[in-house]
Amino acid sequence: METEFITAIVIIIFLVIFSGFFSGSETSLTATSASNMHKLSKEGSQKARLVEKLMADPESLIGAILLGNNMVNILASALATYIFIELFGEIGVVYATFTMTAIVLIFSEVMPKTYAIANPERVALKVAPVINIFVIIFSPVVRLIQIIAHQTLRLLGIKLEENQRVLSPQDEIRGAIDLQAHEGGIVKEHKDMLAGILDLDEISLEDVMVHRRNVETINVNDSIANIFQQIISSPYTRLPMWEKDQDNIIGVIHAKDVLRITRKEDEALNHQTLRNIALSPWFVPETTSLRDQLKMFLAKKSHFAIVVEEYGALMGVITLEDILEEIVGDITDEHDTLHSDVKALQSGEIIADGTIPIRDLNRQFNWNLKHPEAITIAGYIIDQAETIPIPGQIYKKNGFEFEILKRTRNQITKIKIIPPTS
Repeated sequence: METEFITAIVIIIFLVIFSGFFSGSETSLTATSASNMHKLSKEGSQKARLVEKLMADPESLIGAILLGNNMVNILASALATYIFIELFGEIGVVYATFTMTAIVLIFSEVMPKTYAIANPERVALKVAPVINIFVIIFSPVVRLIQIIAHQTLRLLGIKLEENQRVLSPQDEIRGAIDLQAHEGGIVKEHKDMLAGILDLDEISLEDVMVHRRNVETINVNDSIANIFQQIISSPYTRLPMWEKDQDNIIGVIHAKDVLRITRKEDEALNHQTLRNIALSPWFVPETTSLRDQLKMFLAKKSHFAIVVEEYGALMGVITLEDILEEIVGDITDEHDTLHSDVKALQSGEIIADGTIPIRDLNRQFNWNLKHPEAITIAGYIIDQAETIPIPGQIYKKNGFEFEILKRTRNQITKIKIIPPTS
């Protein structure tokens, strides 16, 4: 009898160890970084390739681990129950239940999972070869279990195909960036840059272009002296040129081309010369995404495009710098006019121009103002108010308080914003 008890205890110990192995393997293989495993796989790690293979079929992986874990746990509990019944009679069932619960919880669940979650990649690489064997051995049973589970869920009206991937890869990356920023692993500037790259597909040209109201253009029928003075005094190197109507853009004048002409002979610059050196205008629709426009800029080796709406009317201009600024923030040089569109007061209030994009305010102050149609903060307020407010009016929305400070004609030009206190 003693020999049987000793044998049973030894078997229970081994089963508990196996249970801990399965539990730790499950945690490590589900918590390990897929990107790091991909990197190691590219560097030639066979174990990393095996981990990638296992992670590619999570349903079979988890099914095999759970099957193995439950088998060893049930067998260990059965043996423990047998021992306790032999020692204490029927009450031994109660003793066995409490004893095995404590042992399995501590040694087969908490300890291995705690270690695995602290070292997911190291553990995953070590256990992958053994777990792969169990996945292969258990695959027929696991497949049968999957079929039964799927059919049962289908009877309950749950279609797994619709829920295979709730988040897109971009959403998963964005969530990881937000988490790392919250935990201090990424500084705010880096978070904004990474988020800016992910946003390129979601932002259209109309969101970032220089509006036609602020576009500096050349009237081809002006005097040459006025045109030349405008070119040399402008902070921009490329200026759209129009004739008869500002929507009729006939070319783009580059300051360097004007410099080359005037260097040869001052009188060489005339209206015909302007037409000859003007670059052909490149028109792009306002609904183009920033990513698509960036690709076109690179393909055409151009930095400047005219943005038009569906009927061909001029809406503004877009440059390569405008797109880059969505990733790295404002880019200024010695020719840019420095002015502050946003001013943060010590009281916590924000004074902003009405033309400031909502996206820029969200990025600068970590706000979450959203609107499907409005681009600027002035447009946001007008939409909420459903009218054009006058100076002194105050509107509240989502904890924010907006006070109109200045209005020019029908345009809100200056706003005071009081963000939520918490």
